[in-house]
Amino acid sequence: MHILLVATAFNSLTQRVHAELRDRGHTVAVELALPGVPLADSVRRHAPQLVVAPMLKTAIPREVWTSCPCLIVHPGPVGDRGPSSLDWAILEGAGWWGATVLQAEEEMDAGAVWASVACPVPPVSKSDLYRGEIADAALAAVLLAVERFASGTYTPRAQGPAPSRPYLDQSVRRIDWDADATATVVRKLRAADSQPGVLDMLFGEEWYLHGGHPEEGLRGAPGEVLATRAGAICRATRDGAVWIPELRRRRVPGQPRPVKLPAVRALGERLPPLPDLPVDPDASWPAWSDIRYREEGGVGFLSFAFPGGAMSTTQCRRLLAAYRAACGRPTSVLVLGGQRDFFSNGIHLGVIEAADDPAAESWANINAIDDLVEAVLTTTDRLVVSALGGNAAAGGVMLALAADEVWCRAGCVLNPHYRLMGLYGSEYWTYTLPRRVGATVADRILHEALPISAARAQGLGLVDQVVECGPQDFTAEVGRLAARLAKHPGTRSRIAGKKAELDHQQSKEPLAVFRERELARMHRIFHHPDAPYHALRQAFVRKETPSCTPAHLAVAASPLTAADPPVSQGTATAAPAEVSTPRPRE
Repeated sequence: MHILLVATAFNSLTQRVHAELRDRGHTVAVELALPGVPLADSVRRHAPQLVVAPMLKTAIPREVWTSCPCLIVHPGPVGDRGPSSLDWAILEGAGWWGATVLQAEEEMDAGAVWASVACPVPPVSKSDLYRGEIADAALAAVLLAVERFASGTYTPRAQGPAPSRPYLDQSVRRIDWDADATATVVRKLRAADSQPGVLDMLFGEEWYLHGGHPEEGLRGAPGEVLATRAGAICRATRDGAVWIPELRRRRVPGQPRPVKLPAVRALGERLPPLPDLPVDPDASWPAWSDIRYREEGGVGFLSFAFPGGAMSTTQCRRLLAAYRAACGRPTSVLVLGGQRDFFSNGIHLGVIEAADDPAAESWANINAIDDLVEAVLTTTDRLVVSALGGNAAAGGVMLALAADEVWCRAGCVLNPHYRLMGLYGSEYWTYTLPRRVGATVADRILHEALPISAARAQGLGLVDQVVECGPQDFTAEVGRLAARLAKHPGTRSRIAGKKAELDHQQSKEPLAVFRERELARMHRIFHHPDAPYHALRQAFVRKETPSCTPAHLAVAASPLTAADPPVSQGTATAAPAEVSTPRPRE
């Protein structure tokens, strides 16, 4: 079936629906609902059999839904209506929620129901919940609705009248530091992550607070900033404290949208001298940290959770130090990742954009992540497993591919490409990607620049094992699989052969050569003031609205298979660096 996805942005859920529908043999195109671009004209041009809207902030015009069946994904159960569905669910402490696929009609969220799937609401941020349990439920509901529509025999169930809950504005989100308990503050922060944030005053200025983790050991006057850790600030509540990882300044009318940054970096000189309280990655006490290490039997688990999956120069260096420490432990298997939500999206474009010298920061960041990838590639005394509980993109995918095995939760979406940010790419991708899938498929993946499901990634050879479980169960499932791998009789022989394999590669074409070639291309892009990368980076981090749907999305895409021919005549090491379309958004 020819399906058109209509969305406000090509966000994580839209990407997943796109990839999964392609997997099932549908041709899929995308049109963004943009200001000043008549949606009816776009739909007529595509002539779809069905329109699906995975994430849409505006109503579909009557002339569209009366001429073509339109299904809307609402991130809530049947009867829930309004634009802040997940925000209210988290703020009010809902234990269960869901996703519903509705027929588009005059009244928002009031159409007949094609499918609805329930899901639990764990104590996580809104963005994590959206990419996890809600995305699982929404995808299941979309697939069921599409199947029912294709059958031609299903009659959607009409809804009864129900009130629509209002937009959750800052008057409700506001934190009362004198009165709100830590649990309440955390709920408010999590309900606003990653957008719109919670508007608050810090050091006499207005800031949006993004993300929140409870702190049990520190105390202070309510609202007081007590300490820093891993770029986050700790702020006292009436009965405890919270760690706030990121801040964004309130926008000044007429000025560009400010960049969301690690809190310490955002505040800069405004932040008074405070104790920095790092946590050793292997600390056993339950303190918040973005990098943790633990061992079970002969397996080490090095987990990390960076907001938005972005990895700054500092974060890459801290993770590398933790990785080297983990390699000093007597384990036969080391798992990298293994938590829910993002694995990695590569370099931190926000920190780069806010730097005094973005080119220099880009260069420092790419070298820092390359150092991390090199450490993984040259580990020969144990098996390394990349465990992706959530999405990965660009250099984050290439970091995962450096490991001996890649395990991926079934709900993950991979974007193993760079060109939408005007980059050639590094992280040793010219070695690891063709090694995994071959030059022809690598070329196709890089040039097509479309999201790939976990199942399709396994079929292509990007992923070794797909783990069928919910987000909350992924860590335990990875632990079980890793323990089995450590005990497998063939593991010792695999480890014994790693050094010989690396020595052979180094004698044939040293890894340093791949890095040098990649970085030479990246250096030219970073330091050329007219390179598209700079404008594309700015548009991405400042969330500028595109003027039209990117061409690679508007073309109906068919399923990707290993047998498909490449889309260009170049090799896998010839990805272009000059494009004018934005990177996929979360």
